[in-house]
Amino acid sequence: MTEKEALRLRARKIAEGMTARERAENSAAIRDRVLALEAYRQARTVFLFVSMPLEPDTAALISRALADGKRVCVPRCEKPPQMEAAAIRSRAELLPGRLGIPAPGPEAEAVPPEEIDLALIPCVAAGRDGSRLGHGGGYYDAFLPETRAKKICLCFEKLLTDGIPMDETDVEMDAVITETEIYTK
Repeated sequence: MTEKEALRLRARKIAEGMTARERAENSAAIRDRVLALEAYRQARTVFLFVSMPLEPDTAALISRALADGKRVCVPRCEKPPQMEAAAIRSRAELLPGRLGIPAPGPEAEAVPPEEIDLALIPCVAAGRDGSRLGHGGGYYDAFLPETRAKKICLCFEKLLTDGIPMDETDVEMDAVITETEIYTK
């Protein structure tokens, strides 16, 4: 087992130990921190992940960004590690996608990466230094170098860890937001 695989296993056990209430409260606090960011207020196009059960819940954040008049785009994954940003006008447009993650259908407009102003990224774990441990598919690390957007990882405080091994293809985050802090490089 690699060091990254061991870290993923440990982080998933921690995340599974969180109660639904704790996850909901922490997700709301993370959402509020994002909404207070100048980068969010100024962004015209926001790229958000559609959360899985152990991640900070982004449903309310997606709805709020749409209500705020932002152009919202979410990942649409093709064969590994190809991913593109696809625009949505409502969460109701999301369909069952690759790996069980809801995604826009093929008719959703692809958004060029250079048009994204703010990218909110998931993780299994993250470091206060901007390091990020993903699920291992490489989708985000392949996609993010194509955009100049501010890259912010959303992570529960319990899942912060020091010493995440970074490969040369791993993309560092500009900031990591938890329910209690905003960590910047």
